[in-house]
Amino acid sequence: MKGNLFLYIFVISCVIMGSGAWAAESTTAKPPDVHARGAVIMELSTGRVLWEQDAFTPYPMASTTKIMTAIIALENANLSEMVTVSARAAAAQNVKMGLVRGEEIPLEGLLYALMLQSSNDAAVAIAEHVAGTVEEFCRMMTLKARELGAMDTTFITPNGLDAEGHMSTAYDLAVIARYALRNEQFVKIINTPSYITVSDKKTHSIQNKNRFLSEYEGAYGVKTGYTGGAGNCFVGAARSDGMEIVTVALGSGWGAAGKERKWIDTKNMMEYAFVNYKFESLIKKDEQAGLLTVARAKTAEIPIYFMDEVVLPVTAAEMAGMELEVTIKDGVRAPVAAGDIAGLARLLANGRQIYETSLYAGEDIPRHDLKTSAEKVLNIFASLGTNGDTEVVLPEF
Repeated sequence: MKGNLFLYIFVISCVIMGSGAWAAESTTAKPPDVHARGAVIMELSTGRVLWEQDAFTPYPMASTTKIMTAIIALENANLSEMVTVSARAAAAQNVKMGLVRGEEIPLEGLLYALMLQSSNDAAVAIAEHVAGTVEEFCRMMTLKARELGAMDTTFITPNGLDAEGHMSTAYDLAVIARYALRNEQFVKIINTPSYITVSDKKTHSIQNKNRFLSEYEGAYGVKTGYTGGAGNCFVGAARSDGMEIVTVALGSGWGAAGKERKWIDTKNMMEYAFVNYKFESLIKKDEQAGLLTVARAKTAEIPIYFMDEVVLPVTAAEMAGMELEVTIKDGVRAPVAAGDIAGLARLLANGRQIYETSLYAGEDIPRHDLKTSAEKVLNIFASLGTNGDTEVVLPEF
């Protein structure tokens, strides 16, 4: 499309009406009581951050690392494959499932030990089996994080034990967990209460250590963690009334108080999200957003439409201060093709942008001026050839 200046801007205030009495409320919700150094609440379907506390600062993340360990294994190997345990894997620090050098065990069993009881020896065995070396596996983990948009995450170990440079952010871990929770096998594993796997040497009985699953209604994940450097950490997931929430707490504290605090932080974040946020339809896909002025065209104005259907979790206060800013391209000249980008729409909640979508032209508009009309006339006469009996209808100028 010709023309690239966005000059025609108008803002529609309070045009997006909420539902019932909830939309009329305007009290700003009190933030959750969270002691974690880095924390975030993310809605699963949209990825919208509902609340955060230093969520973009990298911190050690302990065994929440294993979320990515499991995903890399699930995407790059078969559960039925047999894994031979190396001396390095057998020598991993506690927590351990008690693997011994040379033991052969199904990959599936290692994944259950990894996620249910956070076995560090299982993490090393998985890494070496999938990638050949721990170092290559960690490179795969870091590359996957970048692919998902977790740009401030670097994996140095597959189990989350403290290592220089092994860090993530609360936001990045929410992004990684959001991705992992789309994997049905991953969700099945983390919600299994207990599991038994048999190697060539012994039977391993594995118990799920995630208290959140039994202590919070609607909980279905994800992973706890603790190291001396990271403190107590937890990535949680729960669903209620059609909404799914992921929370991350990094460094909720140390010792017995910190161990308990990660659960309190997580539950407080969940309650904040479920009490204060509801889904609202804010923009209808393919609904008319305005008119685009087109120069050198027979039709001076054409309708333009919203590209996306926008349904977001919002608070009452956000609904009360919702604005839709529509920006339409200026200086556009024909020809215009249906579907060409014609502008931009931004949703603002109390002045803060929460969504952006494009506007598109609804129809084809050919060029119409003296030059193109003259060319049409010449083309008509050229096509007539020697047939002088054909009636000629000249184009309008």
